[in-house]
Amino acid sequence: MERREFMKTAAVAGVGAAAATASTLATPAIAQGVMEWRMVTAWPKGLPGVYSSAERVAKRIEDASGGRLKIKVFGAGEIVPGLQVFDAVSNGTAELGHDTPYYHTSKSKATAFFTTVPFGMTQVEHNAWINMAGGQALWEELYAPFNLQPFMCGNTGVQMGGWFRKEIQAPEDFKGLKFRMPGMGAEVLKKLGANVVLLPGGEVFAALQSGAIDGTEWTGPYNDLSMGFYKVAPNYYWPGIHEPSAAMQLIINKEKFAALPKDLQAIIAAAAGEENMMGGSEFFERSGTALETLVRDHGVKLRQFPRSVLVALGNAAGEVLQETLDSGDAITKKVATHFLKTRTNLIRWTRIADQGFANARQLEFKYPTGE
Repeated sequence: MERREFMKTAAVAGVGAAAATASTLATPAIAQGVMEWRMVTAWPKGLPGVYSSAERVAKRIEDASGGRLKIKVFGAGEIVPGLQVFDAVSNGTAELGHDTPYYHTSKSKATAFFTTVPFGMTQVEHNAWINMAGGQALWEELYAPFNLQPFMCGNTGVQMGGWFRKEIQAPEDFKGLKFRMPGMGAEVLKKLGANVVLLPGGEVFAALQSGAIDGTEWTGPYNDLSMGFYKVAPNYYWPGIHEPSAAMQLIINKEKFAALPKDLQAIIAAAAGEENMMGGSEFFERSGTALETLVRDHGVKLRQFPRSVLVALGNAAGEVLQETLDSGDAITKKVATHFLKTRTNLIRWTRIADQGFANARQLEFKYPTGE
């Protein structure tokens, strides 16, 4: 081969090799190894606090994975109804879900303990149970038959007692009351004679407006303001003894989670943990301002449950928990016993620490307000 022909052939081959190499290097970030997952939620699309929490954790996972795992978030009803998130993730219709465990007590009564229990644990106590006292392992044991991997992913903190058309002055006022409430709190109200229903968030206002229900609980001022309940039921009661902590969950199809590389599994777990902190912080920071808006601008009547009502609710809660211990299946008894023992232990410190400080802060003394 003449030198001129050799150089021409080599140049063509070199260009081809370089192009192939460039193509190989450019492909992975765009087309190779990128997964697109779907997250279904129980929340109306765009609802502050809970839907925004789902969006935040999805973005955090995508960012932390360098774009290897992209997640599209869907509101209630876009793929499945709000109360079918558990089943959709379990059967693989969607890879992830964001809702709250006590929506699924029909699967197991033990699910309620991982959201909240009336007169149960505060947000700080609940986090301690899950993260440090063995609650996470129990949760995974409970969800294993459903092909789900759970993580805490947000918390509303202690909630309000709910919205009522009429005042609640005595335990007897609950008799015949049509009220929307999920979880174990619903069983407590039934003990006092209420007719309790479970409705997804997107259906609550219409039911309240039409008179299908006489009242509802939701979360707290931050979310409740955007839901507009004050337009129909002006009496806003506290405290929300039915939900001293209301944990949300990120659930992942267990088979698909197990198939992920270890670093992506760790990223999902870490993102859920960070959102658990961020979500709780959001509700706590914004609820005070929202409450002021409700009272000042919308004429909401802020009312405290009378002592007689709180005692009746407490006794009813004790009955419900005892029945759960007496009649539950093996896993429910295991979860309930562990939860209650941990609650007893944690209360010893809460009484001295958080409760003691909060009581001291209420005393009258001179202190700058910053205003």
